[in-house]
Amino acid sequence: MRLLVTGGAGYIGSVVAAQLLAAGHQVVVLDSLERGHRGALPAGAELVEVELEDGHAVAETLAPGFDAVLHFAARALVGESVAHPERYWRTNVGGTLNLLDGMREAGVERLVFSSTCATYGDPDTVPIAEETPERPTNPYGASKLAVDRMIADHCAAHRLGAISLRYFNVAGAAGPHGEDHDPETHVVPNVLRVALGQREHVEVYGTDYPTPDGTAIRDYIHVEDLAAAHLLALDAIAPGRHRILNLGNGAGFSVKEVVEAARRVTGHAIPVKEAPRRPGDPPELVAASERIRAELGWEPAKPGLEEIIADAWAWHRAHPDGYGD
Repeated sequence: MRLLVTGGAGYIGSVVAAQLLAAGHQVVVLDSLERGHRGALPAGAELVEVELEDGHAVAETLAPGFDAVLHFAARALVGESVAHPERYWRTNVGGTLNLLDGMREAGVERLVFSSTCATYGDPDTVPIAEETPERPTNPYGASKLAVDRMIADHCAAHRLGAISLRYFNVAGAAGPHGEDHDPETHVVPNVLRVALGQREHVEVYGTDYPTPDGTAIRDYIHVEDLAAAHLLALDAIAPGRHRILNLGNGAGFSVKEVVEAARRVTGHAIPVKEAPRRPGDPPELVAASERIRAELGWEPAKPGLEEIIADAWAWHRAHPDGYGD
């Protein structure tokens, strides 16, 4: 198929684009490179430097025709979304509306959307199923929920077929593709930066949660397993139907467990500095993954925490300065 991957020069988008190319598809990446990296672009993918906010340029990119779109391009920093909500509504919602308009004009009828568990906010029950009430606690989660609802309306009105995959905590690396964000807010790369000697310690935000060791629990999924779910979703799209599927391992690990696993993998002491909880951080976020396993036949190939960290460690050692751009 001929596929458009928005945000395909980012962490997750580049891994998905690489898997699509390996499966024999033709891939065009739409990315502004504001937060993506030219060095992350997989060999064989065509790059179109376009911002989602530019509706005319997005429509021009789609005009030659595509079999489907995989949509990763978004702003995704919770703290920034609180300080500058306008950026999140403009890019995540307005930019996606531009994308949907361009798809409709070009007759593109299949979409896989990169959504998030932030749409659920602080859930009453864990594991989190797709029926869990959606109560986002920040503009980032609210903007993603708005996009999910916008996509559902387009499916009902215009026979678009779409699947939204709601991610939990993505980590690991895939060959030449790894995690390089600025600022970096994710636990695994920040822990590994201590092991690399780039930071003196790692902050642990909150040690008084109602969890077995007092630190927050999250569901970690290997980026390769996450990417594989997108290829399965692409083949499972039905015209006029919007499905939401949670994408996680279904198992939770605490921040302390992540640090201990990283110590074992790296052989580094990794000093820890305890800090207060961050506002809005729930004690536990773990996916109920039964639906995606049943409907797509998805199974994680690398569910182990140490394996996830080991792949990330190999990438960070080979790329101590990230992509260097």
